Order: sequence, then C-alpha cells, then structure tokens
Amino acid sequence: MADIPEAAAIDRNTVAAIIPAYHEEKHIADVARRTLRQLVNVVVVDDGSSDATADEARKAGAAVIVHEQNRGKGESIKSGFRYCLEHDATYVVILDGDGQHLPEEIERFLAAAASGIGELLIGTRMNDVREMPWVRRTVNRYMSRKISRACGQDIPDTQCGFRMVHRIIIPSLLGGTERFDYETEMLILASRAGCRIASVPISTVYSDEVSSIHPVRDTIRFFKLMRRYKKK
Repeated sequence: MADIPEAAAIDRNTVAAIIPAYHEEKHIADVARRTLRQLVNVVVVDDGSSDATADEARKAGAAVIVHEQNRGKGESIKSGFRYCLEHDATYVVILDGDGQHLPEEIERFLAAAASGIGELLIGTRMNDVREMPWVRRTVNRYMSRKISRACGQDIPDTQCGFRMVHRIIIPSLLGGTERFDYETEMLILASRAGCRIASVPISTVYSDEVSSIHPVRDTIRFFKLMRRYKKK
C-alpha cells in the first residue's frame, strides 16, 4: 500500500463522520450536533431502531441512513463507509452514538492524520485506566494482546470504537462480519491489506449508556474470529 503524504493540516471539508446508532434517541442529537461543530459531513446510521433515533439525528442536522431491520454494528459501519466513498470523503471518523466518545477529540485524530503516522487511527483509553472498570480493563488488555499478535503490530486498545480511516483502505474493509466482532475484524483486514495502524489517546467516558454487547455470546464470537484467522 502506498504511503499517504504528510500534510500540514487536514482539510475538514474532506473528512466525514459515521455514527452507528441503535435505540439512541436520548443521546444521538447531542452527539450529532457536537460532531457537526467539528466536521461538516456527518451521517448517522440508524440500525433498525424502533424509537426516535433517526428523527432526532435529522433534527440535529445530520444525514441519516436507515436500516429497516437491525443488521448489526458492522453492517452499519459498512453502510456509512459506502456513503462516505460516494460523497468523496478522504478520511472517515467513526464514533459511537451513546456519548462515550467525545466529538471534541476528533481534533486529536486530525492532528495524528496530518502527521502521516497511519492509514487507520484508533483511540486508546489505556493511558489512563482509572475510570475503566477492572473487569473491562483486564479483558481489553487480554484481547488487545491477541489481536495485536494477529495484526503483526501493536494496538493497545483494540476494543475502542473511536477511529479514523483513510479512504484508500475502505475497499478492503467492506467484507467481514456483521456485528460487534467486525470492529476486531476491521483491524485484521486492514493489517493484511498493508495498513499501518496507529493509536490516538482519548478520554475514558462512562455515562448511562447500556452496552449492546452480550458477554458470553460476543466472547464466543471473538474466539471463533481469532480461530478463523489463525488458520489463514
């Protein structure tokens, strides 16, 4: 993969944000508005919500893609990727709709992208884990070691969904799984496409969000995913 030339600054008009959302009517308007203060192009992907997620996102000024049925976070991100490619975005930021990622920290990703350190930037909360529950911290470190080994490069917080991707690698990321394990698979797909992955320090934020991750089911999916790539 060709290196991306370094730039003094990233033109924000060439950067789009994807916010995958499922039953996020409480938070999505605030997240969308704050993201729109950082970037002009923001798309919310409503993954089959039965609440007012899509309406609240539209009121906030975001473009909205609606999945008529729940298809999973992975498919939501891929729908956003396709939209951003069609609208000529050079970089795509991904952040969650529940408020655990601070849109104001998009600035950190823009600065990192301008330095040319990687084609995929991923947030890391591991520089300050005081606010992270012990179990989540332990599981995160374990999974990050496993995934870093599979990727052949160090990724200290592989479970973080706050990311920034250059358009040149997006075609390599449109396959893979449908649900939360896609965020892990994205890193492996990117690495195998020759992508450099770099980390950007972000804040650890926990509010009243309810995780859609099912610990037992999604842990099984993780191990199946790792076993599948181990064989390749």
